[in-house]
Amino acid sequence: MFKHLLIPIDGSELSLMAVRKGAEFASEIRALVTLLFVKPEYPVSYYGDGAMIDPTTPEEFSKLTNTIAHRNLKSAEEICAAAGITTTTVTETSDVPYDVIISTAEQKQCDLIFMASHGRRGITGLLLGSETQKVLTHSKIPVLVYR
Repeated sequence: MFKHLLIPIDGSELSLMAVRKGAEFASEIRALVTLLFVKPEYPVSYYGDGAMIDPTTPEEFSKLTNTIAHRNLKSAEEICAAAGITTTTVTETSDVPYDVIISTAEQKQCDLIFMASHGRRGITGLLLGSETQKVLTHSKIPVLVYR
């Protein structure tokens, strides 16, 4: 039924567990896998009449987030390779990860988004929500949530 899975990762242990389960699932159904890591935008904080100075330059921040993305995608690729799955990887920069997850799934013609839930419950989940909840709410592509 599913031929191409998008597995977004954030570097957490739960997202790597989702990669393991997603790779097993993809192996069973012989699906392609695209791994996605969304890097944050360079933070600029404004307080009162001016900007707060951040000692990290945009170039340093970019280098750091590229390193983190590469490390996390490499770990996920190794998990998929162990399951016999060939992957493609995508790295995007955005402060709205759920939107990038959905648009990447559409652009790559994925027919399933397989992602972890960070399991916020109760009032915290209601107030803060999660990227998973936002993907579930906005995606027209089916979403399988690993808990």
